[in-house]
Amino acid sequence: MGKTGARPRVLVVGAGLAGTATAIRLLHFARRPLEVILLERRPHYRSAGVAYHRDGNPWDHVFNIQAGRMSVFREDVLDFINWANQEADRRDWPQRWASWKFTEQGPAPRRIFQDYLDDRLIEAARESCPGVVLVEADGEALDTRPCDRGFEVTVRGLTSYTTQGLRPGPLPHTQILDADHVVLATGLELKEPPFAADVAGHPSFVRNPYSAPGIRKLAQLPPDASVAIVGSVLSAYDSAGLLLRNGHVGRIHLISRSGTIFRTYPDTHEHGVLRLPRPDTLMEPYRDREEFLARVRTAWQAACTTVRDRHPEIENVIVSERVAKAWEPYIPEVIDRIPTDDLRRLLDEFATSLAALRVGAVEYTMAIIERAMRPQDGRVELVVGRVQDITPAESGRLTVSVAAQHERHSVEADLVVSNFGREFDYAKVEQPLWRNLLRKGIAVPHERTGRGVEVDECGTLLSSDGTPAGPISAVGVPREGDEIVRHGRTGAFAFNLAAIKNHSVSVAAHVVEQLELRQDGFDDLAARHLHYRSYVSNPEEAVREALEESVVLEVRRLATRERRSREALESLLNARIRSMGSLPVLPTGVPRDERLMRAVVNRVAVERLNDVSVTPRQLRRKLGLENAEHPED
Repeated sequence: MGKTGARPRVLVVGAGLAGTATAIRLLHFARRPLEVILLERRPHYRSAGVAYHRDGNPWDHVFNIQAGRMSVFREDVLDFINWANQEADRRDWPQRWASWKFTEQGPAPRRIFQDYLDDRLIEAARESCPGVVLVEADGEALDTRPCDRGFEVTVRGLTSYTTQGLRPGPLPHTQILDADHVVLATGLELKEPPFAADVAGHPSFVRNPYSAPGIRKLAQLPPDASVAIVGSVLSAYDSAGLLLRNGHVGRIHLISRSGTIFRTYPDTHEHGVLRLPRPDTLMEPYRDREEFLARVRTAWQAACTTVRDRHPEIENVIVSERVAKAWEPYIPEVIDRIPTDDLRRLLDEFATSLAALRVGAVEYTMAIIERAMRPQDGRVELVVGRVQDITPAESGRLTVSVAAQHERHSVEADLVVSNFGREFDYAKVEQPLWRNLLRKGIAVPHERTGRGVEVDECGTLLSSDGTPAGPISAVGVPREGDEIVRHGRTGAFAFNLAAIKNHSVSVAAHVVEQLELRQDGFDDLAARHLHYRSYVSNPEEAVREALEESVVLEVRRLATRERRSREALESLLNARIRSMGSLPVLPTGVPRDERLMRAVVNRVAVERLNDVSVTPRQLRRKLGLENAEHPED
């Protein structure tokens, strides 16, 4: 047991999308008593984060992708749609959305996602096993210190009624909370743009458009005012779209370093995964930036041609998405050949372009912006160049200085909106918790990319010597660099909803596994047998069949939200594992114990649930989940 007593405690730091998704999975996966504390320093971000909280998302802010891809459960692709149509409380919704029939390909307001995650968290707590409890706590984690069986976490402003076993902290208004495992789900880190240093507090400058003050400024702006929006990524379209829907007639400047404009998804678009040949020319030795980019362009054009020839049914606007997804398995090998300095520069230079290749935006958002960009309308203008500085003008407006390729010019505006500058270099993050984690060597910045922190394949933080830092894991944004080099996901796809779904499954399963192994006396198993989770190659046929049947049952258990059904699956699974007896199904040197065989089965089941080589709908069919709702029947 950990120092927290008979019931282990998992502290999830951050209750936005990543933290809530992980807490849901912990509540589903835990088979023994467990306390899950979901800690959030900004109460209005709970079950939402910056992207979905109600105060920063008026009703016209819709998801960038189709509503059918917003389920928090990858193995249940229609869950969000079904919730929105059948369960959501629409009494306070505006008429347009109160009568809306949500579809897979259609839009949905981002602000309702907070209600969806709230409901699924409540459901998970209600359907958890006996002794598994959820505590939702307000407070800010400031520091951590390793202890015998976990971490002591210093928390400021912790609500006193939330949990037991607290001790006074080292600073005023702080307390010490013991945790057997810590999960870091801290989300996006805001970066203060150096070009806006002179206008940080100016009334005509909006630093965070996803905030209540930012939304108010946009809503109260005179309709003929001129607006400059720094950036042309999807978040910029939210600000522009909000203005246009409110009848704005003044000029809106979208200022973009790359000049990238995102595509509009066709009405019938569905996510798909293709198999394409390995781009062998990209595996050649790296020489220099220009030579490498030339090879990329050639290989890319060839791959796009292959898709068009082999799949004429795929609309041309979707081809780049299909190629970018198909290339992901090969990207880690390509990256491995690029020197670190060049890799970082390439990621910086092409971040927006890479994102635009992999994702479009729904028609609801893009149609109004595309119309306003047409010459006959002209309300929205794309300005290509890098913002040098923003300064107050004598007129009382703000002047945005833009450096283009061969010239420098200025845009004067009544309001300037900064979208959305995040700090991806954790050596520069100002949040006290991360500063202390890095100072102590519990976390280290990602070496190859300079984005996020170093983690292992299970999401465990790696310390300065490259070994696991203890029972402390990360989900979401802090894993950006690892997602790039390990899985080939670039841009926002390194930490978007799809990545978070997989993180939540793997981290929650790993946490529960480690706590159970500790309780059963196998604390040092991973140190003694580094590959104990590996699926054994070439076992006897009888063992292979039994293992496969066990994995199928475990997949169904992990994907089941109803407690009664999970318990029935657990009973079937335990009986199947016991039937294997002492057959040699574990690596040499590992005791043939049912508990360890259970860990092997769980590991394989998690890998299958996180299989990104297929679409979520294909995954459900592949895993046999279509008609697996009542295992006891």
